[in-house]
Amino acid sequence: MAKFYVQSGTVRAVIDAESQDRAALWVVHRAMQQIMPIYDDNDLSAQQKCDNALVEGMLVLDARIKLSEVGFDRPDCLSLDTFEIVAEWHRLMVALERLQRMLDSQ
Repeated sequence: MAKFYVQSGTVRAVIDAESQDRAALWVVHRAMQQIMPIYDDNDLSAQQKCDNALVEGMLVLDARIKLSEVGFDRPDCLSLDTFEIVAEWHRLMVALERLQRMLDSQ
């Protein structure tokens, strides 16, 4: 595994991951973990909670997620669209929720 220096908005992290994409997904996941607990309100549907988290997550993260194997603030870093990474994270969370429901029903 490689070490990636990942930064976006208020988030800066050093992540061990197999690829840059996985490092970016992990940073989004960590950012969302900071946001999600405030949505324990039972009056909100799962979709409303997810929508709120996506908006809040976009406020924590910048429009781009920057990754480098050398260090932070590098001009030669890879720059990914944060919205695309958050959308991929969302698809993964939906798939995990479906899998959990399927396992719970057995």
